[in-house]
Amino acid sequence: MIMTYEWVGITDSADELSEMILQSEQAAKYRDAYDSVYSDKLLASEIYDFARLKELYEEVQRFGKYHPDYKRVMKQIRVDKRRLDLNEKVAELRLAENELQDLMDQVSFILGRSVSEAVKIPSSNPFFSSDSSCGSGCGTGGGCSCSA
Repeated sequence: MIMTYEWVGITDSADELSEMILQSEQAAKYRDAYDSVYSDKLLASEIYDFARLKELYEEVQRFGKYHPDYKRVMKQIRVDKRRLDLNEKVAELRLAENELQDLMDQVSFILGRSVSEAVKIPSSNPFFSSDSSCGSGCGTGGGCSCSA
C-alpha cells in the first residue's frame, strides 16, 4: 500500500489523539493510583499471591468438587478477593481504571460513528453497547439479545 498524504494526516491525527488521552485527567489519575498500589510492596505481594491463587482456582474449576483442594481454594479465593476489594488503594485503582475505560469507550464511540452508523463498537459501558451492538441489525438472528 502506498502512503498518501491522507494516510499521513490520519496517522498524525491518531498520534495527537493518543497523546491527548495520555495527558487526560483520567489517565493521570490512573497512573497515580497504579503507582500507589504497586509501590506498596506488601500490597503488590498480596496481588501477586492472589494471581497465583487464581491460577489454582482455574485448575480446581476444571475438576469441580472432585478436586482435593476444592473447598480450601474456593474459601481462600473469596477471603483474599474480599480483602483486596476492601483495600482503599485497590478501590481507587479500580475507580480510576473505570473512568479511563469510560473515556476510551467515548472516544471509540465517536470515532466509530464518524466512520458509519453501522460500525459495531465494543464497549464495557451498556449505554454505548446498546447503541452500537444492534443499531442496524446484527445478523445473528437475535443471538445477541437484540430485538431484531
